[in-house]
Amino acid sequence: MFSQDGTAAGTHQFWSAPTILEYWNALKRHAWLASAILAVTLVVGVILTLLMTPQYTATSRIEIAREQANVTNVEGLKREDSTPNQEFYLTQYSLLNARSLAERVERRLRLSSNKDFFAAHGVTPEGEGFLSSEGSAPVSVERMRGRQRQAVDLLLKNVAISPLRGSALIDISYTSASPNISQSVARTWVGEFAQQSMDRRFASTSDARIYLETRLQGLRERLEQSERDLVNYAARQGIVRLSESKSGEGRTQTTQTLASSNLEQLNRVLIEATAERTAAEAKLRAARSPGSTELALQNQSLNLLRQKRAEAQAKYQDLLVHFEPEYPEAKAGREQVAALDRAISAEERRVRDAYLSEFDAASQREQDLRQRVNGLLDKFDTESRSNIQYNIYQREVDTNRQLYDSLLQRYKEIGVAGVGTNNISVVDSAPMPEKPSSPKLLINVIMALLAGLVLAAIAVIVLENLDESLREPGQVSTKLDVPLLGAIPVVDDDALEKLDDPKSILSEAYMTVRTNLSFSTDHGVPKTMALTSTSPAEGKSTSAYSLALVLGRTSGSVVLVDVDMRRPILASRLGLQNLRGVSNFLAGDDSWEQLIQDTGKSNVHFIAAGPTPPSASELLSGERLALFVQKLASRYDHVILDSPPMLGLSDAPLIANVVEGVVYVIEADRTAVRASQSAIQRLRDSRAHLLGALLTKYRAKQSGYGYGYGYGYGYGRDGAEDDSVGGVRN
Repeated sequence: MFSQDGTAAGTHQFWSAPTILEYWNALKRHAWLASAILAVTLVVGVILTLLMTPQYTATSRIEIAREQANVTNVEGLKREDSTPNQEFYLTQYSLLNARSLAERVERRLRLSSNKDFFAAHGVTPEGEGFLSSEGSAPVSVERMRGRQRQAVDLLLKNVAISPLRGSALIDISYTSASPNISQSVARTWVGEFAQQSMDRRFASTSDARIYLETRLQGLRERLEQSERDLVNYAARQGIVRLSESKSGEGRTQTTQTLASSNLEQLNRVLIEATAERTAAEAKLRAARSPGSTELALQNQSLNLLRQKRAEAQAKYQDLLVHFEPEYPEAKAGREQVAALDRAISAEERRVRDAYLSEFDAASQREQDLRQRVNGLLDKFDTESRSNIQYNIYQREVDTNRQLYDSLLQRYKEIGVAGVGTNNISVVDSAPMPEKPSSPKLLINVIMALLAGLVLAAIAVIVLENLDESLREPGQVSTKLDVPLLGAIPVVDDDALEKLDDPKSILSEAYMTVRTNLSFSTDHGVPKTMALTSTSPAEGKSTSAYSLALVLGRTSGSVVLVDVDMRRPILASRLGLQNLRGVSNFLAGDDSWEQLIQDTGKSNVHFIAAGPTPPSASELLSGERLALFVQKLASRYDHVILDSPPMLGLSDAPLIANVVEGVVYVIEADRTAVRASQSAIQRLRDSRAHLLGALLTKYRAKQSGYGYGYGYGYGYGRDGAEDDSVGGVRN
């Protein structure tokens, strides 16, 4: 019986090897090819190493500082810390390997005219050699340029830039066949790199100075024009600036003009005049008050008169005490008082008139000053409105002056900004190489070994992918969709002798096939079956004979029939006659029992193919073949037909239709999968019953499988592969 996946019930599932193990098995299958490739690559590597010209490598070590030390504190054009470290050093590595640097080295050492340089690299200078037609003629400009390019290319090809990880140190190595040239180039390379760095810095400064000179000339003209516009506008508007100041942003601010100064001073005088007028008015008001003491306090004469009147009045009062008012002394005293009163009144009028005159003068002065202040206010207002446009001109002057001053300062700075120590310093100058750096035999042997391994691996992989044969039992069911009945190991001895021994490898293998066949039908081992293959010599005939022997020992009588009438070989291999056989019966001879031959083996008989007919397909297509099988099945327990291979013939499909099932024989590591698939499809199209596939000539150890379970994969010996199973061609 068969399981759902198409494998015969009772067959063991084959383990799928891991990918690495598959590669290992493939390598074992092509061990001789891989060994030959390794040997050839090793020999070639050794020969090439011995033929190589010794090369000498000189190495200089430099340090590239992240920042350079400036002699001045003036900042240069480039900020040294403007880029990350990684970007900075990657830029330096590229500059060290730049073509412009190689051209500087070539010019410094004049390598284009140095024949030893070209000889050290095994190169002929351009324009020289056997094909040169110029001979000893002077070198032309074009040839010299060609040699320069050639020398630069050689420099770039043989120089190596090796940064030391985690440091600012860099090794510059140069390799050639001459130690002197290697040392000279390695030393010159670092020297020219340092000089190139300085030249690049000064070149950038020179370009900046030229640019700034052009800009300064333009700004100078703009500043002069803006100052001229400012002065002209101030003259037209009558603006006179007495004092100015600078703001924190450098803007000019006017603190005082002539108009504002005049207004300020005149306003101060007006305030004083107003105060004087107020004081005069207060005095006048006090003087006009009756009995005011203000006049007495401010006029000494009036105070004296009032003192005399008080004395005269006191004296007059004393006289009235003793005399009558008309008394002459009393009368004289009264007249004296009256005269003093008249004098006091006259003095008071004189003082009031003086205060009035003073008040009038102060009022007139205040009025005149106020009129003048009002006039200056109008002029100041007009000037303030004119200051708007004036300030616009002033800001333009300030802006142009600031730009001009800053560029002028920068122009002066960059002249000394590039003056500084170089950030590139030589740590180790290239010493003279004493020993060749290459070739190294050990390294080249290892490289040749690695190359051989790679080539061997490629060859094995290519051969494995080009090989469409079945190498492992597990591939039968996956690639052909046919259940596997068994795998027959290859043996080096005579297969017929091995089959006679029930304990031999082949007997055990075919016993397993017999066991699997017993599960292929509901009544056990098929009564009639045929064995076919894709092409000849796949072990089909040997397998048919082997199954006959196993069934004869375990399942009763068996007849082995050779129906390959195109190429009958079983009779000769078994030592029997092929004078009469199947072709005779199919041609009309009914005495089929006379065709049976005794093989000398227990319960096993044989019927030969007989004489080769003109057309085997015509004989097999009739009803006589089915009648012949029926007659044999009535007498024997099992009938095994050894049919022709599929090829492009119709014999096998015709034979498959008269038996219960077909056993398909496949030779391991030989039969192409596509050919087997096509042949099996033909059998299925002819409605043949495929019992399963039999893998013959299987080398278990070479494929990485152990051999156990009954007969065990691995008991066979890995001898030379025979064209048959056990030495019998099929």
